Amino acid sequence: MNGKGDTRGRQGFSAIILAAGKGKRMKSDLAKVLHPLCGLPMLTYPVATARAAGAETIVVVIGHQAGQIRERFGDQGLIFVEQQEQLGTGHAVLQASEAFRDHDGAIVILCGDVPLIRPETVRSLYDRHRTEGATVTVLTTIPEDPAGYGRVVKADGGLVVRIVEEKDAAPEERKIREINTGIYCVESRFLFSAVAGLGNRNAQGEYYLTDIIEIAYQNGLRASSSLAPDPVEVMGINTPEELERAGRRMAVRNP
Repeated sequence: MNGKGDTRGRQGFSAIILAAGKGKRMKSDLAKVLHPLCGLPMLTYPVATARAAGAETIVVVIGHQAGQIRERFGDQGLIFVEQQEQLGTGHAVLQASEAFRDHDGAIVILCGDVPLIRPETVRSLYDRHRTEGATVTVLTTIPEDPAGYGRVVKADGGLVVRIVEEKDAAPEERKIREINTGIYCVESRFLFSAVAGLGNRNAQGEYYLTDIIEIAYQNGLRASSSLAPDPVEVMGINTPEELERAGRRMAVRNP
């Protein structure tokens, strides 16, 4: 496994934004990331955050209603790649490998349905990644109720051993309150090598991006974490009710 962990000599990073999902629980034919939030498509916000945090290149992985997303965001200097089949987050990231063929450095992976994340949080994740000399760093948070989320399993020294989805978690693992937000900072050469080798032997039959944590750990590479203190900021939008909640938070933030 080719993983370069120490990024302290490199200042810049690029970004991948995962935006291919249909969003069945939104109860609408409209692609989830095109749903309006305070008058703008939801995808507008993670794109702006990535740019404000300092991303040099932004690749957006699209799938459902790809043409509409290209049309709506075509003038923003983004690189679009398509995930023809939605086979999981690891498979989605793999679609961006060609766009980063000559890239050597850190890549921040954001979610198109996490619109409230702030540039400072992304920058803090990247800075933590560099300070730790990590190969992969996952953004975590501690919600009041972790039910339904992937749990962050750590070794005694605080390094991340793996992330286990709730459906695959043992009873003791379900007691862990620290969860995965689905947002990462990863060294590019390790990232695309790892996602190319993912398996799908899990309850969902999907290629989980979360598995790169365990791959790093098993190969003696540093897997670290960065804690987001506000769980609402890193909340994923899956239902109309959550979208409404995000709108209320956004309105208070930007009156």
